[in-house]
Parts: sequence; structure tokens; C-alpha cells
Amino acid sequence: MSRVAVVDHGAGNLVSIARALESLGGQVVLARRPADLEGAQGLVVPGVGASAPAMRRLARASLDRALADAIGAGLPYLGICLGLQLLFDGSDEDGAGGLGLLRGRVRRLDGAPRLPHMGWNAVERTREHALFAGIDRDAPFYFVHSFAGEPTDPGVVLATTEHGRRFASAVAAGNVLGVQFHPERSGRDGLALLANFLGLLAGGRARPAAVAGAA
Repeated sequence: MSRVAVVDHGAGNLVSIARALESLGGQVVLARRPADLEGAQGLVVPGVGASAPAMRRLARASLDRALADAIGAGLPYLGICLGLQLLFDGSDEDGAGGLGLLRGRVRRLDGAPRLPHMGWNAVERTREHALFAGIDRDAPFYFVHSFAGEPTDPGVVLATTEHGRRFASAVAAGNVLGVQFHPERSGRDGLALLANFLGLLAGGRARPAAVAGAA
């Protein structure tokens, strides 16, 4: 049974993601301090809300450094919605800095027909990855957001979605994975994606990724 640390940064959809992972056989621990990451085989950072309060809470709990250290040591990370956005250098939403593990910035979905972008939309893969094993290449997933990350390195983009403009809806860089949608609210395909992530943990620590997009 894979032990997964679900990080509590004060704005996460913790109950639903924890239940989804547990339904798939994962052993979930809610991480509110660095010691809670000990023994974890993978990290999940979910979230709704804004970057600034989330980063403040992570910093107060010293989880920002602990997460960076764990990822640097090869622990697989899955960021969901805000958990993906926190990987970047910063966000235009509130001027907050991020974890800086992916080069790039989070920007508003200008030109969108409506915001927030809420509901089902196709996630169109640009390359294959084990995270999407067994899932149709343009399967729909459930979104709730107004901002999206823009990676400096297009090579980290795993899938894109169209809403006013095309944006990165999934990324992968070594052991760092992120999705802008909510798999825990995306039915069968969402559960399949979470099951695939748990399957990745069975292989142990992955090769750590350098900061993607760095010069």
C-alpha cells in the first residue's frame, strides 16, 4: 500500500482527494508539518484558492522548504489545480512567489468566454506519459480556475486545454507532475489518473528533475 502525504496549505480540497486516494488503496496522511512527510512515498498538493495565502501557510509551517527538499530527493509530486500553480516562480493573481520548481509564471486566462473556467473540458495530450495510461488522448476532466501556469520550457507540457486561449493543463518534469483540473471530481478517468499516480509510487523514488526551464 502506497503511503501518500496530502499537504494541507489551508485551501485544499483535502477530504475529497484523500477519500479518492484511499478508495484506490492509498494510505493517506495529512501533512501539516515537515515531520508528516517522513515515510511518504509520494506527495499530493491539492487546492482551490489563491497562491499568496497558500505560500504563507506553507512557509509558516516550513513546508515550502520541506517540499522542495523531498522533491529534490526524488519523491514523486502531484500538484492539483493550485498545487500545480504553486510549482512556478510566481503568480499574477496576487503577486505571490511560488516554489520555483518549474520556470514560468501563472497568468490569467485572458480572452476566456467566462471566468472562472468551470466544468468539463477536453485535456489533449501532447505526449504520452504513465500518468495518463489507459485514458483517451482527449478525455474530458473537470476544471475550476481563472489562472493557469505558463512554463518557460514547452517540453514540460504534457497536455493542453482550450478556454479562450490554449493553456497547459498537465505538466511532467521528472518526478514533478501537475494537473490544472480536479481528478477527484472527474469520474472514472480522474480515478484512473490517481490510480496511475499511485502505481508510479510503487517504483520508489524517481530521478529528481532539475528546475525545468532553467537557463
